[in-house]
Amino acid sequence: MIGYVTVGTNDLERAAKFYDVIAAEMGVGRMMEFETFIAWGKMGGGAGVAATVPFDGNAATVGNGVMVALEADSKEQVQRLYDLALAHGGTDEGAPGARGDGGFYAAYFRDPDGNKLNAFIMSGQ
Repeated sequence: MIGYVTVGTNDLERAAKFYDVIAAEMGVGRMMEFETFIAWGKMGGGAGVAATVPFDGNAATVGNGVMVALEADSKEQVQRLYDLALAHGGTDEGAPGARGDGGFYAAYFRDPDGNKLNAFIMSGQ
């Protein structure tokens, strides 16, 4: 149902550097690119993520309670995504680990603009 999720940025070049490494770890690259918008994912694949300068010309801001969840393929990939995020201008919002009853394993971080993301796996993955 979801084709892609968009996060706002005030510096598209900086956002591109951050999301390029996150997307590469997920096995995808840029699928659309315009002067003020870049989307990462695979055409015809699962949902993608895009960074955009707001169309209305106002500064990009972070939505309280808004988060993009990236489905990883293993606990090791959750760790790699977390490490890559922090190494490329992201900030920590919760180190990798089990959450709840242990069936959910996730790491939380913010991109350089402050948008919240997580990398996760569910039981059986």
